[in-house]
Amino acid sequence: MKVAVYPGSFDPITNGHLDIIERGSKMVEKLIVVVLVNKNKNPMFSLQEKLDLISKSVAHLPNVEVDSFEGLLVNYMCNKKINIIIRGLRAMSDFENEFQMALMNKKLCNHVETIFLVSKVEYSYLSSSAVKELAMFDGEMKDLVPEYVHKKIIDKVERGKR
Repeated sequence: MKVAVYPGSFDPITNGHLDIIERGSKMVEKLIVVVLVNKNKNPMFSLQEKLDLISKSVAHLPNVEVDSFEGLLVNYMCNKKINIIIRGLRAMSDFENEFQMALMNKKLCNHVETIFLVSKVEYSYLSSSAVKELAMFDGEMKDLVPEYVHKKIIDKVERGKR
């Protein structure tokens, strides 16, 4: 069975992420969206909230699962016996960092391959950071994230203002 992982922090998941998930899920029999825990970041959403947001956003995709992991992605992959990573590229500026990570993953675990999917033009500017900044300043983000995620971001921002 061809299984791949699509890793990220997904804080929050955006329509750009969802596009890569939908396209990636057509390439493999099972795609696991893996939320990597990074203790150096100050996330808007907790790990459990992120898992919920992603699960609700991918519910229409029967071959997509959601999981989390703390540590090196290649360790997760070796433990699960998975050898394909799917990554999205928005711009040339993403390429250098992603290329470097792909080479490092290959060095650490020779059987791991990285597949890069270029984002659709309409998502090339989209990032979780941009969505969070828009939310903090009451900017319109409805077309940037799934509807369920949009509601949760607004709830989170409103609670923070109280």
